[in-house]
Amino acid sequence: MKRTLFLLALVLIFSGCNDKNKFAVNGVIKNSKEKYIYLNRLDVDTPVLIDSAKISRKGTFRLKVKSIGADFFQLGFSTKNFITLLAEPGEKIKLDFSGQNLFENYSVAGSAGSEKLHTLDLVLIETKRKLDSLTSVYKNASKEPGFDARGPLLETEYNELVKAQRMKNIEFILGNINSLASIKALYQRLNDETYVLYEPRDVQYLKIVSDSLTRHYPNSKQVQALARDFEKELNSLKISEIEQMSKNLPKIVLDPDLVDIAGKRVALSSLKGKYVLLAFWSVQSKDCIEENLQFKELYKLYSKKGLEIYQINLDENETAWKAAVRYDELPWINTREDDPKNPKNAILFNVKILPSNYLFDKGSRIIASDLHGRALELKLEQLFNK
Repeated sequence: MKRTLFLLALVLIFSGCNDKNKFAVNGVIKNSKEKYIYLNRLDVDTPVLIDSAKISRKGTFRLKVKSIGADFFQLGFSTKNFITLLAEPGEKIKLDFSGQNLFENYSVAGSAGSEKLHTLDLVLIETKRKLDSLTSVYKNASKEPGFDARGPLLETEYNELVKAQRMKNIEFILGNINSLASIKALYQRLNDETYVLYEPRDVQYLKIVSDSLTRHYPNSKQVQALARDFEKELNSLKISEIEQMSKNLPKIVLDPDLVDIAGKRVALSSLKGKYVLLAFWSVQSKDCIEENLQFKELYKLYSKKGLEIYQINLDENETAWKAAVRYDELPWINTREDDPKNPKNAILFNVKILPSNYLFDKGSRIIASDLHGRALELKLEQLFNK
């Protein structure tokens, strides 16, 4: 009896270990006409078939897939009818499809990465629907009287939708730079010819994501391909385009312009030509106060070499903020949100916790984020002690 229990324990242990190297997919497809569903692993941008499952009469299917790390998969009936999953070992993914067009109406649970992709896709699908509707209205209006007046209004509405989608993708990237899901946000398209991130200066987001994911997923083919793509895009920019991009940077929304402790309004873009650490903080946060002490040491080392710190305080109590700056003798640019109850800059930079920071290069491009302690020291040492 003891031997039986011992063997059973071994089976359970090894079963648990095996599950750590697999993820499971349980799905339901309502009124399915298909007999099988197929799973492809994305080898960068090439789908490779790795498994399939028979769909039962009740529309259910199950898959159990070996996986050594987070990766992208396509699950569907064909190369035109599928959804994308971002699965990790140990996940138990549940899918519920409401129609034959899989990507149009489905729900996903049990996989954080896949849920992020789903959210990203839903936003783009809605934007495309609105753009298609506007295009149809525009074509019809072009045949009717009064088009000279209405046409420009429709064009403006169309362009505003495109701009809004671009900003949504940027916000998603800044909020998920440690997730492989951010790769999809970089490469989404409005149509076959137009990327959502269509402006030349958007190459900076390739850099942000590439640097972050290289630290977290150094062996990922997707991340390695992203790094190569960034170098390719950067090299393809002509010098004149880079200069024009720099001239346009002050117009970018990612440009705090706030009042400092002396009552002077200072724009982040005015510091172009320096490495700038944009830091969000609060007097009420012990971690922020302790990090300020580290900042003082780093500022002594590198301020004369081209480092500036631009801090944004999020406290509603202005007096407490000024007192803390003076008491700790913080020598860098210290500003405060114009309306701390509606911290627009913190919202735009997707600040979730304090302290939080972004590091800008001399061209006002973000090159790193949320560097603290030893990680920040090493990055600055790399920049200034080449």
